[in-house]
Amino acid sequence: MSSPPKQASDRSTVINLLIALRPNQWTKNLLVFAALLFGQRLLDLQSVILAIKAFIIFCALSGAVYLINDVTDRGGDRSHPHKSRRPIAAGLISPTLAVGVAIGLNAVALGFAFQISPYFGIVGTAYAGLLILYSVLLKHIVVIDVMTIATGFVLRAIAGGAAIDVPISAWLLICTSSLALFLALSKRRQELIGLADNADEHRPILGEYSPYLLDQMIAVVTASTLITYSFYSISPEVATRFGTPWLGLTIPFPLYGIFRYLYLVHQKAAGGSPTELLLSDRPLLACVTLWAITMILIVYRPITI
Repeated sequence: MSSPPKQASDRSTVINLLIALRPNQWTKNLLVFAALLFGQRLLDLQSVILAIKAFIIFCALSGAVYLINDVTDRGGDRSHPHKSRRPIAAGLISPTLAVGVAIGLNAVALGFAFQISPYFGIVGTAYAGLLILYSVLLKHIVVIDVMTIATGFVLRAIAGGAAIDVPISAWLLICTSSLALFLALSKRRQELIGLADNADEHRPILGEYSPYLLDQMIAVVTASTLITYSFYSISPEVATRFGTPWLGLTIPFPLYGIFRYLYLVHQKAAGGSPTELLLSDRPLLACVTLWAITMILIVYRPITI
């Protein structure tokens, strides 16, 4: 194993631990705010405070999961051109310390989760348990690996509803799971293409996939995501709940966003990290921002004619 760069080795253990928690990936936890938006609680201060607490708790839970994941992957990460710089793979944090911090974070976060509500605590426990199981076992089972990642996103959305006592609609769960599968499969494709002949050496499960197979899967979930969101937007049930039939005006945003993402994956060899891609690609970030603003304006200031 090559020595870590001097700049990295000069960092304190606390800083390296913070980096290993991957705060740049915490944007995934913004899904806990979905229930706040779609449950029409965005103007309710108490609900906003609970949602923020839920977000912080899931940041801690996901950070703990990343520590466990990096401990189990440290051997393969050392041969990866980018992941070898991660603190655990680079030998800047011992596996024992990482596991200890992960256990402590999980215990504290779940303790606060159960204080919010028993239901939220159960969902948080399910999320942590499932993703830890993914880190040690499920990531090595073809198809189950990407389905587990998608389930993690769904649990975030469910947790947001549990925190503010808002039921999550089937529409939201289906849209979330379809979009999460799209992102997970796109990430697998980028890993496979980027590592080329060394893909299965870094992660054996990649040997079970091929670009053609992943493209077929991506095509299926792309269509299902767009169709599900479109039906959701024009559903009479949804129009009645929000008091407006104009949610269909937001359909162009996910349409452009998914097409833009596919363009970046296929033409720019991006997609290895969906969160970093979202924050670095201005058109994609603008699309998501405009979708959120448009949705808020329609839901909270219903358009009438």
